[in-house]
Amino acid sequence: MSETYDFTIEELGKRTIKSPITMSKTQGDFIANYVTDDEFVRLSAAAILGNQTPIKRSQVFECAGPRENIYFMPQHVHAGIVSCGGLCPGINDVIRAIVRCLWYRYGVRRISGVRYGFKGFLPEYQFNTKELTPDVVDDIHKIGGTVLGSARGGGDEVEKIVDAMEKLNMNMLFTIGGDGTQRGALDIAEEIGRRKLKIAMIGIPKTVDNDFSFIQKSFGFDTAVAKAVEVVTAAHMEAHSQIRGIGLVKVMGRESGFIAAHTALASHEVNFVLIPEIPFELNGPNGFLRHLEERLQNRKHAVIIIAEGALQDQLIKEVKRDAGGNLKLEDVGTYLKEQIQEYFDDKGLEINLKYIDPSYMIRSAPAAPSDSIYCERLGNAAAHAAMAGKTKVLIGLVNNEFVHLPMKVAVSRRSHVDPEGKLWRDTLDATHQPILMVNNPMGSIYGKEDDLDEES
Repeated sequence: MSETYDFTIEELGKRTIKSPITMSKTQGDFIANYVTDDEFVRLSAAAILGNQTPIKRSQVFECAGPRENIYFMPQHVHAGIVSCGGLCPGINDVIRAIVRCLWYRYGVRRISGVRYGFKGFLPEYQFNTKELTPDVVDDIHKIGGTVLGSARGGGDEVEKIVDAMEKLNMNMLFTIGGDGTQRGALDIAEEIGRRKLKIAMIGIPKTVDNDFSFIQKSFGFDTAVAKAVEVVTAAHMEAHSQIRGIGLVKVMGRESGFIAAHTALASHEVNFVLIPEIPFELNGPNGFLRHLEERLQNRKHAVIIIAEGALQDQLIKEVKRDAGGNLKLEDVGTYLKEQIQEYFDDKGLEINLKYIDPSYMIRSAPAAPSDSIYCERLGNAAAHAAMAGKTKVLIGLVNNEFVHLPMKVAVSRRSHVDPEGKLWRDTLDATHQPILMVNNPMGSIYGKEDDLDEES
């Protein structure tokens, strides 16, 4: 995999300014050390015995962190921060970390929050920027959502956006968002390059789906799983207390079932996990509904998690996209609820089905402690990268090290649950569901050309 992609990081120019952050260059003096551009992390931690081929620069990730010399004069910096797309736990934590690091560590005094995503740059919306200082951001981590507001779309108006950045004299922009946001940021960075401007573009990966490739996880994921477990607990209690009780929970996961799988592992109360990566059929002798009936016969209750992207190949009749370019999905949770009810009605069997869709409650929640820690460190690393003149960079975690990942590589593909990988194997062990719920396994699996990546 690492031979296919180039992980080299672009820079705006030579770093000739001594950093105002006092650190050490030696080990053993109890003073934190600067990070150099000679510190790298490999993508894979796996080792193969025998002769190893030499490692090329393009195959490794550059470590994130404060450099001894920086590119920008702090007193000349005007930094912008924008959050785009749907809500996600931890956005405010990231904003807070960036502002405080720029302000206290580098002495930057001009930091602007762009309102409502990329649309905040467009003159037709007439949104003013929001001044960000430590006093403004100190307590924002205690609330969910984003203090800057968020919106989908607008990222394709690259010329207008760069015009606005020039008028604001903005020389660094931090984009908090998913792959659609980072694709937009990359297009904006390309326009910046065509104009030969010195503006750093730094991305922070935001998606509760956890479907960014190469990095271990995106922020908000841990909180989403924790909140989903609370919902599953309620669904299990409802199901366990009823005659043939069924708890059906829909979670996020447009193309990837990471939340569903991790929630099942964390809750220990889920019997079926239905995700986009694993084919399944509803009807037939080996279909899901038949297995659900057997579960009710044997155990009297069942809990089901379904990811929002499951069954979309069957449900979507007309392709439509939202302002952010995302495929508009049909409501698979409601559809499955109706199919389950119809199946048992036809058999004359009484069931008590409770359906819960907690999606927006999860998205708007404040970050859990593990996410809050992650967001703090992501924001700090982003600030250090920008001050060093790095650009077209996404900050991420690889093998427990914070690294710089080229935006172009980061948005080149999405990560998926591997049907033959360790995560799905453990999920099957936790649920005891059939390996495949299809009536013609050979026809369903072989011959498909889907590129399903190993999970983070």
